[in-house]
Amino acid sequence: MPTARSVDVQAFLNEHPFSRYQWLVFALCFFIVLLDGFDTAAIGYIAPSLTTEWGIARPALAPVLSAALFGLAFGALSAGPLADRFGRKAILIGSVLVIGTACLASAFSGNLDQLVMLRFVTGLGLGAAMPNAVTLMSEYCPEGRRAMVTNAMFCGFPLGAAFGGFLAAWMIPLWGWRSVLVLGGIAPLVLAAVLLVLLPESVRYMVAHNHPVERIRAVLRRISETAAGAAGFVMTEKAPATKARNGIAVVLSRGYLVGSVMLWVAYFMGLVIFYALINWMPILFKDAGLAPRDAALIAALFPLGGVGAVLSGWLMDRFNANRIIAFGFVLTYGAVYAIGQVAGNVGLLVVTVFAAGTIMNTAQTSLPALAASFYPTHGRATGVAWMLGLGRFGGIGGSFLVAELARRQLDFTSIFAIVAVPGLVAALALLVKQFVHPEDRSSGTGRTVEALGH
Repeated sequence: MPTARSVDVQAFLNEHPFSRYQWLVFALCFFIVLLDGFDTAAIGYIAPSLTTEWGIARPALAPVLSAALFGLAFGALSAGPLADRFGRKAILIGSVLVIGTACLASAFSGNLDQLVMLRFVTGLGLGAAMPNAVTLMSEYCPEGRRAMVTNAMFCGFPLGAAFGGFLAAWMIPLWGWRSVLVLGGIAPLVLAAVLLVLLPESVRYMVAHNHPVERIRAVLRRISETAAGAAGFVMTEKAPATKARNGIAVVLSRGYLVGSVMLWVAYFMGLVIFYALINWMPILFKDAGLAPRDAALIAALFPLGGVGAVLSGWLMDRFNANRIIAFGFVLTYGAVYAIGQVAGNVGLLVVTVFAAGTIMNTAQTSLPALAASFYPTHGRATGVAWMLGLGRFGGIGGSFLVAELARRQLDFTSIFAIVAVPGLVAALALLVKQFVHPEDRSSGTGRTVEALGH
């Protein structure tokens, strides 16, 4: 049992101000997710150049647009359990190295098949990086600010995707489409070196895996010197009890299965919308009569709207998170539908795309924080990663969906009307999760599950 000098790590994080050390963790995770967004969206911005240089028909772009998404799915599915076993830091650094190496190599692709293969490998790294960044950040947050801080960190993804659009519009006319991939490869390699030196391991992970008390104390002292006198550390969990002892067993256990499936459905449907639009909007806008540069710039406004997730996180920390995000997906349906109605008015199209991006990305970006709060520590990385990984198949579906709609020669308005429907399905899934696993913010301080770190 814990002694009088033992410290509960979550209570410690709750009781002290958010320190400069925690802001360092935030910044490092933010840049991981920023580069993730940049590399994920880069292929969509260079797609028009590929059709011109390699003489590729639009439907033939589907494999290269979705190759990274297959890698993202498999990377996330494997990296979550590995991170729950071996730690968040090691998996994060390895994944960022894979991203940089593969993306840099893809800049020198000589044909479509080589590019598809290298985008798949890039996706493996991308899929492993994001869920572990979310998990690590959430495990350094006080409970009362966890959703807001995690959502703010996750805003790096849409910002990176938008930044990629603005850079692509500037770089491609000057240096060609390969320059975008060169930048997307070098930046992660530099970041991996920084992570090796500065990124700490999750303190909750260290306690859960009985790491030496000196190591845990050293990390917590960077947050507050009051940890110096601790003789040991304990960890409490507010998540429902489960006898499962590994991440996969937790996610699939009876107490979590329905919630897990509903999170998968919601994230899947959100990514159907996101990747359908981020990959195809530049081409659809170009076909609707916009200049290629204007089409890329307007499309880049869609992921930029994800900064609204900070407000969503603030609301999630205070009200029912499932209902907050479900309402966001209902609004997403209406906003994406509206894009298809305003193609003839460039000014109105700019406003509508930005508004739709703000609403859709706010809802989608809030889901990882919801998943991180749903699972206990020993299953958190797997739970978040599997939601992100299985959801990536929605991105694959979105890419092929628009390719099929274009093959059937549906008009601009009809394509956006169809792409909007998954927003309603995502909202329904979150309401089912709330019904089966009611969120209760009035629960007590949690249960001490282990006395560790001795």
